Amino acid sequence: MISKEKKDAIRIKYKILKIEFDERGRRMWAAAEAKTLGHGGVVAVASATGLAESTIRLGKHEIASTHTASKKGGEVRRIRKKGGGRKPLEKKDSDLPRLLDALVEPTSRGDPMSPLRWTCKSTRRLAKELTANGRPCSHAKVGKLLADLHYSLQSTRKRME
Repeated sequence: MISKEKKDAIRIKYKILKIEFDERGRRMWAAAEAKTLGHGGVVAVASATGLAESTIRLGKHEIASTHTASKKGGEVRRIRKKGGGRKPLEKKDSDLPRLLDALVEPTSRGDPMSPLRWTCKSTRRLAKELTANGRPCSHAKVGKLLADLHYSLQSTRKRME
């Protein structure tokens, strides 16, 4: 059984370092701590950090395979597979910026020839309208798309063009 002092030390180290770690780094660090503790180390580190025991065991396997790969001239470390994750909405739906511009254009303010154009519609409202038209989109993405279309978000009190 691992002493309470050792668990507290692990808990303190983890609180200090966890913001610096990515997923893989967190697993590897927890596995290294468990390995130094010996028998019962995985359970102790899991209870001190809140990480799952399976995560720590996976880290132990990664450490073992890393040592094997480094002896064979291993490859560059990656956290996730190349090309993983969601594709940007603009790539999935190339009409999205055009549709957003069509939604904003009737209520946009400012001179179309000047660099400052703005809309009085909120990003949340525009996102709801796009979703209702069968193009699900978040308000954050709408804000990015508006910035790409050179729109500025202005409050409703700015009426003079």
